[in-house]
Amino acid sequence: MSLKKDAYKIIDAAINSALPDTAVKKALQELEMPKGRLLLVSIGKAGWSMAKAASDVLGSRIDDGIVITKYDHSQGDLPNIRIYEAGHPIPDENSFAATEKAIQLVSNLSPEDIVLFLISGGGSALFEKPLVPKETLEDITKQLLASGADIVETNTIRKRLSAVKGGKFAKLCEPAQVFSVVLSDIIGDPLDMIASGPAYPDTSTSEQALEIVRKYGISISKETEEMLKIETPDKITNVKTMITGSVTQLCAAAEKTCRELGYEPIVLTASLNCQAREAGSFLASIAQYHNNTEKSLAFIAGGETVVHVKGTGKGGRNQELALSAAEGISGLNNVAVFSFGSDGTDGPTDAAGGYVDASTAQILAEKGISIFEVLENNDAYNALKACDGLIITGPTGTNVNDLSVLLIKR
Repeated sequence: MSLKKDAYKIIDAAINSALPDTAVKKALQELEMPKGRLLLVSIGKAGWSMAKAASDVLGSRIDDGIVITKYDHSQGDLPNIRIYEAGHPIPDENSFAATEKAIQLVSNLSPEDIVLFLISGGGSALFEKPLVPKETLEDITKQLLASGADIVETNTIRKRLSAVKGGKFAKLCEPAQVFSVVLSDIIGDPLDMIASGPAYPDTSTSEQALEIVRKYGISISKETEEMLKIETPDKITNVKTMITGSVTQLCAAAEKTCRELGYEPIVLTASLNCQAREAGSFLASIAQYHNNTEKSLAFIAGGETVVHVKGTGKGGRNQELALSAAEGISGLNNVAVFSFGSDGTDGPTDAAGGYVDASTAQILAEKGISIFEVLENNDAYNALKACDGLIITGPTGTNVNDLSVLLIKR
């Protein structure tokens, strides 16, 4: 079997292990049915899948509900639930309009009502009511994404510019109780950072937010600076939270599948957090060291890298990571590196990630494509497309970080 076929077997197994269906249904066993109304709000790139799992269990007991997910991520109608698609990674008018509908849904509730709040990655952009003009929020978000700020740093800023983040949505649900089920897409599962913690007390501070602005040279107005100085709620008493799914599931599934395919798997980390280019170069250096091995090896890393956007090209962190490994593994013996996002989308593209092997660099060179120049322009998508190196899965229905794998086959 070819390396690429092995890669897709690993990808499929990892994604299937992190689908929220079983986990959500298990979490709902802890839900005590309310004397009053049961309302559902499901946000994020896995918003539809999580709502579908809840609907399968609860059926008509859900009195009303709203799903807010990314464009093309809905898979059909759900009973008693309105479905909205909106912008990601930059919030748009549909994000704001759908969030307003969710706020209206939880207004004027009683202590006997329960809000079933299903949260997955991508919620920061999809679930938003800004306290600053839309253009200001869009500009700051773009600056943060381009600067190389990680998701925790980005969400520390977002919370303070929002009417629903940083525990504020839970406050809007009072006096009703909130039963929150969270599919984690952030290393370490920090509940106050996943989707910017709309139903969890904020552990970050205003001073940290201002330091992030200084660190990355983010340009903000005086009015925005004053807003960042306002602290978010640090105590919330009406929420019960359960975490389902994380990047460790991806790593474990990949490890199991690699072993079944005849590789000796080594999980390097489930907390990968560095520049995508550095991660790709590091995996290539491991391949070089083990090029003379007599046994098949698989090196696995889960987490979320970042990209410092300098160019005007098209791509995402997983595509950039894979392409960054291509030069280093060029000409080695039966070696491949691939990296993908578990949600099926990598950056503003239709690809989940990228795949390169020992022949990729030569193929691109023969086409007159310089890997160095491509990376400088952040244009990994088009380079990988030219050598059949894009990983395309479509929306997967889950979102629990990224997985990067080095395969050495003997």
